[in-house]
Amino acid sequence: MHSIDLYDYQLPRERIAQEPLRNRVDARLMVIDRAAGTIDHHHVRDLPELLRAEDSLVINNSRVVPARLLGKRTRTGGRWQGLFLRSDPASGIWEMLTKTRGSLKTGETITLQDRDAREGGQLEVVGRDEEGHLMVKPIAETFSAAVDFTGMPAAGSVAGSEASPTQWLERYGRVPIPPYIRDGRMVDADVSNYQTVFASKNEDDKKSVAAPTAGLHFTDSLMKTIAKGQTAIEEVTLHVGIGTFRPIEAQDIDTHHMHQEWGRIDADSCERISQRRAAGGRCVAVGTTSVRVLESSVANNNGKLAEWTGATDLFIKPPYQFGAVDALMTNFHLPKSSLLVLVSAFATRDLIMQAYQEAIEAEYRFFSYGDAMLIL
Repeated sequence: MHSIDLYDYQLPRERIAQEPLRNRVDARLMVIDRAAGTIDHHHVRDLPELLRAEDSLVINNSRVVPARLLGKRTRTGGRWQGLFLRSDPASGIWEMLTKTRGSLKTGETITLQDRDAREGGQLEVVGRDEEGHLMVKPIAETFSAAVDFTGMPAAGSVAGSEASPTQWLERYGRVPIPPYIRDGRMVDADVSNYQTVFASKNEDDKKSVAAPTAGLHFTDSLMKTIAKGQTAIEEVTLHVGIGTFRPIEAQDIDTHHMHQEWGRIDADSCERISQRRAAGGRCVAVGTTSVRVLESSVANNNGKLAEWTGATDLFIKPPYQFGAVDALMTNFHLPKSSLLVLVSAFATRDLIMQAYQEAIEAEYRFFSYGDAMLIL
């Protein structure tokens, strides 16, 4: 049995970062050399010196949407909160995680509140799916003078039932801060802090319900410095789902079924990365989400890095053989999580657990707003 207990560790609560550093690049960067088995200590600002001119740095450009919704049960006035997971474009039905007292009935409506606690659009309950997630459908009146997630007025008016999920979330949603940060309470600064500087503004890329947190360390200035060093910067897309951060509940991880996430990588990026690797460069993935795209591409193209688009439930665990990723920049992950299993597959469990213990003793900051490691 491959026990999940092998991926557990004790973390003092004060080591969980509650806010990001004022300057993102001042975060600490633990550098792990897999071949030598060594651990060194740097800062994110040192990254350009740790990369090579022939390397490819692969970033996830998916944008976090304000997926957390608050409101009340229209009939009873009882408080309600939910987290948008995904929508079905054909039916217009949303899938959500939800929390409220009592049991929501089919046909019941939920009245939403915007970030200023003003009541507005409504969601109609249509049932639950096989996993017990709430299924709802928007039934609002006309959207007009809507305000998007950046605070800018949205153009035009549209019937609420015809508005896109993104329009709904921009009007009523809040940043889906993880529960280990201020018990999930959003502050205004999270709007920018919990978003990467390279997040796409394309409508189709606004679908992550959690940030690709390794990317939170980058600034525009750092990106320019990396580019000046001739390291290629390539973009992929993986829409991060809430399942990414959930602990594995199965005692035997070989029985764990990985959640699905939608991703893509284009042919040109694949060609450039492959050419640089052939010339001795490394494919350096920023975050486990970028890893999932790169390795899903290989898994779906007979072992070759090639254009790929689709849903992936790839579960990377020891003794997985990586087909595209040569180095990985990633944050420190929750105990018993699929992300900790993934990095253990990349660098061996023993080396990763040694690194985590050293990070705790050296007072590194953990999780989404915390420090990072670079595994070479």
